[in-house]
Amino acid sequence: MHCLLFPGQGVQRRGMGADLFARFPEQTALADEILGYPIEELCVRDPQRRLRDTRYAQPAVFFVNALLGATRLAEDPTRHRYLAGHSLGEYNALHAAGVLDLATALRLVARRAELMAEVTGGGMSAVQGVPEAFVRRALTETGLGRVYVANLNADTQTTIAGDRTEVAVAGKAIAALPGARVVPINVSGPFHTPLMAPAEEAFRAVLAEQTFAPARTPVVSSVTGDVFDVGRAADLLARQLSTPVEWVRAVNTLRAAGVTDFDEVNGQTLSSLVSRIAQR
Repeated sequence: MHCLLFPGQGVQRRGMGADLFARFPEQTALADEILGYPIEELCVRDPQRRLRDTRYAQPAVFFVNALLGATRLAEDPTRHRYLAGHSLGEYNALHAAGVLDLATALRLVARRAELMAEVTGGGMSAVQGVPEAFVRRALTETGLGRVYVANLNADTQTTIAGDRTEVAVAGKAIAALPGARVVPINVSGPFHTPLMAPAEEAFRAVLAEQTFAPARTPVVSSVTGDVFDVGRAADLLARQLSTPVEWVRAVNTLRAAGVTDFDEVNGQTLSSLVSRIAQR
C-alpha cells in the first residue's frame, strides 16, 4: 500500500518547478492573481531572494507541491491509498484529497504565512543523534521557560524552537550530550510552539469561515498523528501553528494502516525521515 507525502517549508530552492508552470497555465495564472505576484518568477529565478522569507516560501512550496502532486496522481489515480504532509505540506494533502480546492488552499496558505511572519524574535534548531526523551530532559534541566520541542521528525531527529536567545542556550546544553548534533535553522519565528498563539488565534478566525469537503482519500494529520478528522479541520489547522509536528506518530499510524511504500513530491526530505523511524 502506498502513501504520497508532501514536504513543508525548508524544501524551497531557486529553480523549483521550472518545468511545471508552462504545463499548468490556468493554475499558474490563478496563483498569480491570488498572490499578486508572478509565482513562476519567484520559484524559478527569485530575483529578490524572497524564498528566504516565510511569507513567500510557504505559497511557493505549496504551489509547486500541488502541481507535482497533480502530476503524480494523474499518472496512477488509484496508487496512493493515503496522503500526508509535514506541517505546510498537510495543505497539499488536503487539496489532493479534495478537502480544499486549489484557490482556497492557496489563499489559506498565504494568510497563514503572513500571520506566522508577524511573530518574530524566535529561533529554531534541529537536534540529531539523540532520542526525543533526551532532548526533553535537557530542556527541563536548563530551566528555560521559552524553548519547546517543535518537530518530532524521526527517532533521533527533533527540532526545538522558542525565544531566540533561549534556543541558543538550550542548543549548547543539548550539544553536550554524547552523539548529539545541533544545527540552527534560518527562521525568525518560534514555529510550532505556544509562542505562536497570536498567529493561531488570528488564523483560527480565518479558518472558521471556510468550508471543508469530505476527503476522497484518507489524510493523516501531522498535528495528532491520526487520520485527519475533516469535522475538526478548522481547529486542527489552527493548532498546527502552535503545537509540535507529530511526524513520527503519523508515520507509525500509516504503517499500522498497512502502508509499506512512501512516495514523495518535491525532494526526499520526508522519505529520509521515514527511513529513520523504526518499525513499531
